[in-house]
Amino acid sequence: MFLMTENSHSPDSPCKGVMRDPVHWLAFGFGSGCSPIAPGTFGTLAAIPIFLLLKESPLWLYLLIILLMFLIGIWLCGETTKKLGVHDHSGIVWDEIVGYLVTMIAAPQGWIWILVGFILFRIFDILKPWPISLADKRISGGFGIMIDDVLAGMAAFVILHLIAYYSIVL
Repeated sequence: MFLMTENSHSPDSPCKGVMRDPVHWLAFGFGSGCSPIAPGTFGTLAAIPIFLLLKESPLWLYLLIILLMFLIGIWLCGETTKKLGVHDHSGIVWDEIVGYLVTMIAAPQGWIWILVGFILFRIFDILKPWPISLADKRISGGFGIMIDDVLAGMAAFVILHLIAYYSIVL
């Protein structure tokens, strides 16, 4: 077993151990969560190739994949949290990946929208306005890790679609 403190991303950190375990590798967003700075941002960046693979999917399939990733994420994040001994370690970024995919549900086409969705999701994920902050504080375990990012993704989704509807971004 290895323990990892909130800021232990040094070269000798247990990130190496995390990368040897497929569960932790996924929870750490394919390794993106091992970034020494802004692991949540790097985790969200890791979601963009996944979005690009899924964006042409029928809506029902895109939503099903998000649901499956959410359910798997509850387990992945819970297991990794137990192993690390730290609740919602900053390197656990599977939740950011799912949250960004929620933001991008039925998003308009084009790189500008990928960028707008990215920025909006990061704003809501970092600032955690109510009720996101309430979920973040009151719900624990793998579900708690996942749900605040899904809520951030839902808030970003609404703003993204309002921006698109009112043609604020071309």
